[in-house]
Amino acid sequence: MLTIHAADQVVGGGGDLKDGAVAVDGARIAAVGALPELTERFPGARVRRWPGVLGPGLVHDGPLPDAPSPRERVHAVLKLGATAVVAGHVGTAELRAAAERNEVRVLGAARAAVLEVEGRADLAVFAEEYGVGEAVATVCAGRLVHRRR
Repeated sequence: MLTIHAADQVVGGGGDLKDGAVAVDGARIAAVGALPELTERFPGARVRRWPGVLGPGLVHDGPLPDAPSPRERVHAVLKLGATAVVAGHVGTAELRAAAERNEVRVLGAARAAVLEVEGRADLAVFAEEYGVGEAVATVCAGRLVHRRR
């Protein structure tokens, strides 16, 4: 099912968009643009509106937060808006398996993420400033994996 994720502002897609949106088809980004344009282009799509600023999922370049289990450590990263981690910080087989089960990318080095058509649908929404604080929502490979209540 195609889903449009809309927010007050979208960053990381080649410029800042007020009332912007990202159309997600499966695990890939189908389009980035103004919400009215995307709802017209994809009339049957489900629309999720998020308060705040939407941008590409972050890369977590540091030790994973402490938690009782590898799954919970990976989930703690997702709550921060990260959809990728640097390999040096997931040194155990259990952590790598937990990241893989949640489709969190394990990268050799940190790199800047962007929203690009046909790219993997890794998104993060933050309440006021992109990348600051706990994410309002995190989408990893097109799947909503964290939503703050």
